[in-house]
Amino acid sequence: MKNNLLKKHFPVLRTENELLAEICSTPKLLTTFNSWNEEQQKEFLKICTGAKGVKMLYDAYFKEGLNPEYDPDRLSDMLSTFMKRKVKVKEVLPNDTTRLGDESSLIITDIVVELEGGTIANVEVQKIGYAYTGERASCYSADLLLRQYKRVRDQRKKLFTYKDVHPVYTIVFMENSPSIFFDYPECYVHYFQTTSNTGITLNMLQNFIFVPVDIFLTNLHNNDIRSDLDAWLTFLGCDEPEYIVQLIQKYPRFKVIYDDLYETCLNVERGMEMFSKELQILDRNTVTYMIDELQEELDTAKEELNNTKEELGTTKEQLDTTKEELGTTKEQLDTAYTTIADNEKTIAELQAELAKYKAIND
Repeated sequence: MKNNLLKKHFPVLRTENELLAEICSTPKLLTTFNSWNEEQQKEFLKICTGAKGVKMLYDAYFKEGLNPEYDPDRLSDMLSTFMKRKVKVKEVLPNDTTRLGDESSLIITDIVVELEGGTIANVEVQKIGYAYTGERASCYSADLLLRQYKRVRDQRKKLFTYKDVHPVYTIVFMENSPSIFFDYPECYVHYFQTTSNTGITLNMLQNFIFVPVDIFLTNLHNNDIRSDLDAWLTFLGCDEPEYIVQLIQKYPRFKVIYDDLYETCLNVERGMEMFSKELQILDRNTVTYMIDELQEELDTAKEELNNTKEELGTTKEQLDTTKEELGTTKEQLDTAYTTIADNEKTIAELQAELAKYKAIND
């Protein structure tokens, strides 16, 4: 069984009966447990017993396993893999980004770190991918760059030059990706940076990495774990015990992180608080996503309406032109009819004169 499969490697995992006994013996825990629907209750029990793996894209588990203040080497390792160069987390920066209103509700995890050398990285985990993905990421990257510029300028004062401003990276992990990413079913890491059309190289500072984790999982089932990149994405996105066992056997450093996470599961009250928070975030995400979708549909409908109005305007212009042409044609016809009538009158007069002339001669 899946439960036994993980329990062999993580003996601290408890059985479902043991968990339920503790929950039922504590009124506070039982009230929380009963507030969840049946599917949510099963999900919680599966995670805590090892019937399913830990959902690393849950905010609480991500921060617990990859907290740079606790162990910066873990996040450094992950960032090095996705940035394709060796980096080291120097410190966590205050997250005072200017996200507006409920914009941040789709973002489960949002960690800003400074790397050695001054580079800034913003690591996001999105439960549901944003509409207008590129536009929003650009705005928040600009905000990140401006924050760094102000901070370095204040530190350097009169010695400040723009050379003191270092690159910024926006790294976005998406559990449910926007539809455009499915146009590239074999690609699960997308890198963006500013380049010129001529080949000239300038030190442009904004970099983006988008990771559609759901697309990777589809590839995982066909290809297994073949690289460090695959290993990290399996750790982040896969909750199937068979792959978790394969992961920790091929890459033992991940077992240490799972050990810490399953130790956390021993505290049922804390585990339930973490799970309740994730459910609240998911509910808010769903509402925000629906609003996003409706807004996008509304924008599309408005655009189609404007296009229809333009087409009607063009048709009206064509109709007016046709009316003008018809008016001109009518005038030409009236003139032609008048000319014909005059000609007929002239012919009749000439015929009459001719008849008189013939009568006289006869």
